[in-house]
Amino acid sequence: MGALLEKLKPMSKGQEEMLQALKSDEYEIVGLFGPTGSGKSLFSVLYGIDAILEEKYKKLIISRPVVDVVTGKELTAQELGEQFYEIAFAYLRDILSEFIEWNKVEELIKEGKIIFADTHYLRGRTFDDAIIFLDDAQNIPPESSVEILMRIGRNSKFVIAGDPVFQKPHGVERDGATVMREVLIGEENAKVVDLGLKDIVRPGARRGIRLLIEMRMRNRPLNEIEKRILDAARIYAPDADVITVVEFVDAKKQFEITAEHVPDALIIVKEGYLGRLVGKGGERIQKIEQDTEMRLRAVELTLDFTNIIRAVHPVSWIYKHVLDADFEGPYLAVKVRSNEFGAFVGQRGFHVKFLDAVFRKLLGVGVKAYEVIEEEETGRRKKRR
Repeated sequence: MGALLEKLKPMSKGQEEMLQALKSDEYEIVGLFGPTGSGKSLFSVLYGIDAILEEKYKKLIISRPVVDVVTGKELTAQELGEQFYEIAFAYLRDILSEFIEWNKVEELIKEGKIIFADTHYLRGRTFDDAIIFLDDAQNIPPESSVEILMRIGRNSKFVIAGDPVFQKPHGVERDGATVMREVLIGEENAKVVDLGLKDIVRPGARRGIRLLIEMRMRNRPLNEIEKRILDAARIYAPDADVITVVEFVDAKKQFEITAEHVPDALIIVKEGYLGRLVGKGGERIQKIEQDTEMRLRAVELTLDFTNIIRAVHPVSWIYKHVLDADFEGPYLAVKVRSNEFGAFVGQRGFHVKFLDAVFRKLLGVGVKAYEVIEEEETGRRKKRR
């Protein structure tokens, strides 16, 4: 391991997998996908600088889109002039401040060993003996990320990082990170590392993600049923901070969900406000149900999404067998004990398809279910054999 990476200790399984993928000579392409604060940029840049200091590669090319936060437009080096490189230097300085003296980084830049490349002007260039690092891939069109991929020359490594869930542009379904992740899965000599909420280690990042999710929920457009429920909640529980309402009556019909405990809609409230919405004896939410003629349930917004699964899944006790629910690319990956996996998925997969419909409407992410054989269960099976 290089001198800079020695200063950096992985703090989660996802970070360990990311580090091994970067260091491995087996992979020419490494895709790192997950939320901010999970170390994608830090690990990639430290690995790249270590590699050029050890002369494994001749140069580190960093390509990162500069986006106007107001308009959402990607800005070019031609438009920004010197400011483009000032932004690039600030980005690199923020990443490296605790690991290497900035004057040493400046020397590498002057020597042409660290190069900043505008994503718009890569056509026609070929990078040999280089590490190419494309960061924030969710902010560029898919064809631009593929264009960079085509620039890889001899003895080169391409590292792409992005967030296909929380930081992708609003209203864009097929962003660069999402598409490149799909392209790289199963690609020869490529490795995809999915990082989730459990891999967020940067102070404040978890709170930032929670606030970002809350903002997206508050801004999502409501249909007429959802507006009617929200209006009733404001009348009967005026002191409850309701973030959003999501109804799924049609999804229940489509996937033949008939269990009585499954609500018609879910009310999401800010943490600490559930009691105010429900009322001491449940009288407030009962009045909202009577007013709207809808079967309702309410949950607080946290980063533990098992509470939503518990609230809407057709099998009332299934949450006890959910071992983990975290993001994997543009999906919520739910890991379920093998002995109850069938109950979670449902006949013809209707239970998990119903969950998928709910989460897509609420958060814009799909749901995938994974069967997990726990170690104790595996041990019992071995004894029987």
